[in-house]
Amino acid sequence: MTGRRISSGSDFERTIGYSRAVVEDGWVFVAGTTGFDYATMDIAPDVETQCEQAFRNVSDALAKAGAGLEQVVRVTYIVPDPEDWPACWPITRKWLGAAMPAATMIAAGLQDKRMRIEIEVTARLPD
Repeated sequence: MTGRRISSGSDFERTIGYSRAVVEDGWVFVAGTTGFDYATMDIAPDVETQCEQAFRNVSDALAKAGAGLEQVVRVTYIVPDPEDWPACWPITRKWLGAAMPAATMIAAGLQDKRMRIEIEVTARLPD
C-alpha cells in the first residue's frame, strides 16, 4: 500500500499497531476514535465530553490529511450503552450537521470500560 499514515501520538496506536488515519487515492480513512485526550491520555467520565473530544481528535486527523469534517461522507458511531446515544445527538449535529454523511450507530463493547463512544469516519479529500 502506498497511502500516507497519520498518527495522533496515542499510546493505543503504538501498542496495538495501527494508524489514526490513512490517506489513499483521494480518500481519508480515520480509525475508530474515542474521547481520550491523546496529549495526556486522560478521558472524561461522561459521554458528552467524550463525544466532543472524539470529534476534536477526528478533526485533527482529518486536518493532518488535508481534509475537514465537511468532507466526511460516512460515519460510524459505536456506543457500549445505547441509552447514551441520544445525549450525543446535539454534538454529532454540531460537528457533522453541515456534511450530513451516511451514518450508522452500533451498540457494542469497547476495549476500555471507560470509553463511552467511538467514532470512525471516511472522508473525500477536497479537489
